[in-house]
Amino acid sequence: MSDVHTDLAGRTIILGVTGSIAAFKAADIISRLTEAGAKVYPVMTDGACRFIQPLTLQTLSRQPVSSDLWGEGEGWQPGHIELADQADLLLVAPATAHCIAQFANGLAPDLLTSIHLATPAPVMIAPAMNGKMLAHAATQANIETLRQRGYHFIEPDSGMLACGYEGDGKLASVERIVETVIGFFQNQSS
Repeated sequence: MSDVHTDLAGRTIILGVTGSIAAFKAADIISRLTEAGAKVYPVMTDGACRFIQPLTLQTLSRQPVSSDLWGEGEGWQPGHIELADQADLLLVAPATAHCIAQFANGLAPDLLTSIHLATPAPVMIAPAMNGKMLAHAATQANIETLRQRGYHFIEPDSGMLACGYEGDGKLASVERIVETVIGFFQNQSS
């Protein structure tokens, strides 16, 4: 990586964290993105909050963690619209099969999916799930739908999965996720 302190200076990234065992890696992702100069707003699903405490992400990002569509701010503009408008990138890492399906089908039952529908920012997805779930025809069709819409994917790694199986579906390394985000913005500005 080049100068990690300025690569993402001035960039606002919404980090969507979904209910995967890999949610704990969001802490490291936030640390690295903020070290690179980004302002990171964590948005957690209910499932993600079962794997990692919001306070961890709030402390590392120095931003409030959003997780409740119905507990939004005090201003007149809904919080999810305000966040959606500020974003230079919506990064979802880890992204479960459920989240990918909701995105592909335009569903918005929670804060993250509502922000997804409201943001004009590019979307980058780092899947993390059981290999059989990843290989399922429905998941592959949802991924293809999103690719056709111009979404960017950070392919999962192969290895030992939390479920005890070995195969595809492991969240990409934090280093690769951060390098991909930095590369994305460098390509945009050239």
